[in-house]
Amino acid sequence: MNDRLAKMLELGQAPWVDELSREDIENGGLRRMIDDGIVGVTSNPAIFQKAMAGTDLYDEQLGELAEKVDDPKQIFWEVARKDIQDACDIFTGVHEETGGRDGFISLEVQPDIAYDTEVTVEEATRLHEMVDRPNLFVKIPATLPGLVAIEEMISRGKSINVTLIFSLERYREVARAYTRGIQRLVENGGDPSGVRSVASFFVSRIDSEADKQLEELGATDLQGKLAIANAKLAYQIYKEVFGGARWSKLAERGANSQRLLWASTSTKNPDYPDTLYIDNLVGPETVNTMPKKTIAAVMDHAEIRPTLEEGVEEAKRLLERLREAGLDYEDVTDILEKEGIQKFADPFNEMLEAIRNKSAQLVSDSARRQLR
Repeated sequence: MNDRLAKMLELGQAPWVDELSREDIENGGLRRMIDDGIVGVTSNPAIFQKAMAGTDLYDEQLGELAEKVDDPKQIFWEVARKDIQDACDIFTGVHEETGGRDGFISLEVQPDIAYDTEVTVEEATRLHEMVDRPNLFVKIPATLPGLVAIEEMISRGKSINVTLIFSLERYREVARAYTRGIQRLVENGGDPSGVRSVASFFVSRIDSEADKQLEELGATDLQGKLAIANAKLAYQIYKEVFGGARWSKLAERGANSQRLLWASTSTKNPDYPDTLYIDNLVGPETVNTMPKKTIAAVMDHAEIRPTLEEGVEEAKRLLERLREAGLDYEDVTDILEKEGIQKFADPFNEMLEAIRNKSAQLVSDSARRQLR
């Protein structure tokens, strides 16, 4: 195991990989990541789009499906099911060794239903049934309608990865929705011990948007600081919610706290250190999901020590200074939520179009071969 990833685990933080491809599944790449110390996987529509565009490993399955199915969305879910099930199976050992804490693979509901509670519940239920693995996380965006769907799915005993969280207030609402879901599950006689959840709090995108606005405000001395401060303050909310009396009663019934997961942790600004959003956010009861390039940087030169609760008072003061400089925090986080949905919707639609075109080509090639 890599020393730095091992140190993260020792300090209570789970390192996950924010990439998934059939190539890594079939060539042993995922298993090698486990050997290094990676204990979970996240995916999203953009990741699937990139994986399917970059290899011909999907062609055989696409060709077989295209002979029977016309709908590119249905074809995608069949392709995704195979990758997610195979990845879940590879991480089964991790899931068992950690007592169900890690070893999860995440699959996201389609982005264009993010503002429809009922359809989100239906799709999240279908995806859990489709994959049928205990170490599946279905990802639901933390839009206001999404919060209702999240609570409902938790109350049904389903494990959920809540994604696209940017603001402190929205994170608090997510934690409360999870708590209400667990409460309902217990009241209905369910066992909460098998339910797991993470709250995916986005990091680097905060600095990308804030830095742009701070440039316009002439406050460049405050650039590159909001994302880490925001995450540190979110962790204080985590401790407040899951350290309170209401939660302790649920914990006595076997309920598991909803860990914070740091997402979007690759640096977007090349002037910032490539492990900036790892080195400064190490702490217990958390997850950090990273693309493979960032993991390689962490394994090589990250400085892993317990930093998550350092500078909390400074983080509070920073938010005040940013407001004084004219930065509208709520505007930043609102923009990012809308953009976040769109940044997943666009590659999802591009992927469906690519599947439609590739499927038609594969069917045509098959027909020509049969005529020879």
